[in-house]
Amino acid sequence: MQIRDWPSAERPREKLLAAGAAALSDAELLAIFLGSGQRGLDAVASARRLLADHGPLRALLEQPAPALATLPGLGPARACRVAAALELGTRYLAAGLARGEALTDPQAAGRYFAHRLRGQQSEVFAALFLDTRHRALAFEELFRGTVDGAEVHPREVVRRALAHNAAAVIVGHNHPSGSADPSAADRAVTARLKQALQLVDVRLLDHFVIGDGAPVSLAARGWV
Repeated sequence: MQIRDWPSAERPREKLLAAGAAALSDAELLAIFLGSGQRGLDAVASARRLLADHGPLRALLEQPAPALATLPGLGPARACRVAAALELGTRYLAAGLARGEALTDPQAAGRYFAHRLRGQQSEVFAALFLDTRHRALAFEELFRGTVDGAEVHPREVVRRALAHNAAAVIVGHNHPSGSADPSAADRAVTARLKQALQLVDVRLLDHFVIGDGAPVSLAARGWV
């Protein structure tokens, strides 16, 4: 049976229009991009096979477009649609941090760090520079390390903050292991950064650790 023969409430597109995208499963969302399935399979069944063979969802979508294009049921055109959708998501998150809009939801910064850093194969330390009204000035990846650490130089963070004329900074880094539990080294570098930035009247607002789950805020734990 093809999807068009399913009851209307069960078809992915109709379900999305009626109940919103959040109501769809990973396979149903992916099926919308596929449009049609492989030989003998509908789009949802093809999506389920892709997730079973190359998933879970994050592992599948973290592959670059050329690699996606080689997977059964995708091909160049569909791989480009998926890659474009991911980039739209990145730009949507970035738009909320655009200059001219004050950062009123600190967790929005955590989500942005997660989108930019999650999936990196090595540890990456980045900073979001803000003006006096907590509007975003710039986002920069400052240090890149190995799978289990990156050397952070507070002096360089201070230099970049001054270059942007920033009044505040939010920093974040990923743990490629997937565990977002802050280490003793994470807490130590946070303290060093705070002290260094204070010398030039720049506030360190938060330090996010990115793993497999929700971003972990060191400020929320009282460590900033």
